[in-house]
Amino acid sequence: MKYVLRCLLAFVFSIPAVAQEAPWVQKELDDHVQAVMESFDVPGVSLAVVKDGKVLVAKGYGVRELGKSDRVDSETLFGIASNTKAFTATALGLLVEEGKLKWDGRVIDYLPWFQLSDPYVTRELTIRDLLVHRSGLGRGAGDLLWWPPSSYSRKEIARRLRYIPLETSFRSAYAYDNVLYTVAGEVIEEVSGLSWEDFVQKRILDVVGMTTSNVRHSAAEHGGNVATTHAKIDGRLRVIKPFASDNTNPAGGINSNAQDMAKWMIVQLDSGRVSGEKRLFSQRTARELWSPVTPMPIGTPAPELAPLRANFNAYALGFGVRDYRGYKIVTHTGGLPGYLSQVMMIPELKAGVCVLTNQESGAAFNAISLYVLDRFLGARHDWLGGFRTVVARMDSMLAARKQDIAASRNTKSKPSLPLEKYAGTYRDAWYGDIAIDLEGKTLVIRFTKTESLVGDLEHWQYDTFVARWRDRELRADAFVTFALTPEGSIQQATMRAVSPETDFSFDFHDLLLKPVH
Repeated sequence: MKYVLRCLLAFVFSIPAVAQEAPWVQKELDDHVQAVMESFDVPGVSLAVVKDGKVLVAKGYGVRELGKSDRVDSETLFGIASNTKAFTATALGLLVEEGKLKWDGRVIDYLPWFQLSDPYVTRELTIRDLLVHRSGLGRGAGDLLWWPPSSYSRKEIARRLRYIPLETSFRSAYAYDNVLYTVAGEVIEEVSGLSWEDFVQKRILDVVGMTTSNVRHSAAEHGGNVATTHAKIDGRLRVIKPFASDNTNPAGGINSNAQDMAKWMIVQLDSGRVSGEKRLFSQRTARELWSPVTPMPIGTPAPELAPLRANFNAYALGFGVRDYRGYKIVTHTGGLPGYLSQVMMIPELKAGVCVLTNQESGAAFNAISLYVLDRFLGARHDWLGGFRTVVARMDSMLAARKQDIAASRNTKSKPSLPLEKYAGTYRDAWYGDIAIDLEGKTLVIRFTKTESLVGDLEHWQYDTFVARWRDRELRADAFVTFALTPEGSIQQATMRAVSPETDFSFDFHDLLLKPVH
């Protein structure tokens, strides 16, 4: 969710000692993690490494909050964000095993009220389709219904999807979405009689022995052994507010730690076995969860990251699958304000690594995860140096892009109309109402369902303004462009993010604002 992208029991209730057959997991690994944290300004890291059903590492590094002394340990909770999607897919798999669902059963057979904008897609969309990002919705479409936190309920979010136009034809293209995982949560509740939260807690976390994890975004605010969220605001790393809305827990709500994520990876790598004959899910479900469904683009990595060149890349059920150095990798990342995470597993070696951080650096979790994978594979690469170079290059490119945007501005242009003519209520079919008011000599924009989306409209050029959000932690200033009728009144307004760094869940570009007369 967060822009990284702009972006994976015999021991059941205890953590075994570090295995002696892997000496690299000790001082060498500790030194590498510390170097990564220093390079990318990460206050705290929680790290789990597993192999052959054993926990090699489950520990914390650094501090829970910048400037304070409380250390991250193996039980410190971090938001795992979209790594939650694998839990939602697993929950559906359990219901399939019980005969209450079919992977290729139609969603409307379980939720008769559900609709997308295309009747054909509504009729044909399956449970599997909810998980694999091929519905035809655009990337992040509909996320403004819940991101930043809105007053819409989970059901209201699901019901409003019928008003969002599809961007591509059904099952023709990959486009990452969160909202259909919210719908998956509604399916789980309808079929099981339990809320998504209760089902995942009782049927997955409790069974695996993830005793210190929880299933709600809002739990990040409750204190205790919880990592504080951090991000760079105006170039300075500082504490920010955590994402605390529970509307979309099925897409990203779990908070976990190294100790519990180690247990989760071991169960996944053992095809659902918890201990002895006890299983969370069957081998058949394991195959379903890891079987590629939707092809994903294969890019060319930067020269400094050449080993990342892939031959295949696809989305399965709550996991991504790709190759790395000749091995199949099962993986996912997660992002929330101030939290980034990654899970990477090599099924053939029964090996896995999970990195949880309390800062927004994708380079950091990648530099750690890939270092660990290479130790399993007997390979070497300077991941820290490579990501340092790539990040520096990206920063330079983004700075140049910002300069280009500023240089293209005609500072001498004026709005076509007096400011009061732009004021009024505007309505988007799927989001709802957005108010623009003239307060003194300044236009102010307010998203009526999203408390934090309040901003001052600064004239940019012609009939385009910039919404400067008063909550600067959003980092999502947006252009607002008005189109006029031939008679000189407002016909419509559109929006798009100012910076290419803006998280894709701010899908301002999908709004079409019409004046409400």
